[in-house]
Amino acid sequence: MAPSLRPNIDCSDAEWQARQELAACYRIYDHLGWSESVYNHISLKVPGEDGAFLINPYGLLYSEVTASNLVKIDIDGNNIGASQYPVNKAGFTQHAYFHRHLPWAHAIAHVHTTATMAVCSLEEGLMPINFYACNFIGQLAYHDFEGVTVRAEEGERLLANLGDKRILMLRNHGPVVLAPTLQQMFIQQWSLQRACEIQLAVLSTGAKPILVPEEVIAVHQRDLRQVQVPGTRPGETDFNAWVRRIDKIDRGWRD
Repeated sequence: MAPSLRPNIDCSDAEWQARQELAACYRIYDHLGWSESVYNHISLKVPGEDGAFLINPYGLLYSEVTASNLVKIDIDGNNIGASQYPVNKAGFTQHAYFHRHLPWAHAIAHVHTTATMAVCSLEEGLMPINFYACNFIGQLAYHDFEGVTVRAEEGERLLANLGDKRILMLRNHGPVVLAPTLQQMFIQQWSLQRACEIQLAVLSTGAKPILVPEEVIAVHQRDLRQVQVPGTRPGETDFNAWVRRIDKIDRGWRD
């Protein structure tokens, strides 16, 4: 995604590019119906700066997030940018712990979509009953609900339960999707959302779902990389396509 001219904001070119990408991501989430009033959060590590990341201003709708009003905070939650907006404590407590302890987790999203929250509230969790679900079987971790995530000591259990996985399903709550890039995080979120939506649709029929065998799931996951557009990073093509879509609606997020 080519960066546009930035307003009067003191940051590096790399940070401005990251701000543009994250602001676009918030607008895409809103367009897809994944926002939750002024709550939930997507955070992105600032390129070239250890312990610094960007997150949404607490109090703004996703449709109001722009590249320049994103809040830049350090790993301890201190505002190290020019933003006058506060940060949702639940967002900082959860995201900062993962950013601090997982060097590869540059992009993290937590949402409360109806479909993903519903699946997180099922004892079975995500079931191997559709194409998209097969992307994730054996790749998800689960964490029991402990209330709103504002207590730092829960971070240790979140990290322990995540283990070597990259998606943590918070039971009775919603998913946390972590990835090395924003684009990869987005395509994981999109695919997980579809998997959950289809699971709920199947279960709503009352009929017995067809479970995909483990050996077929293994082949499916092995072959997934073959459908990626050659020469691109995971999720890059999808993310750029959605950026073009929201640009046709409102380019204000670029400011």
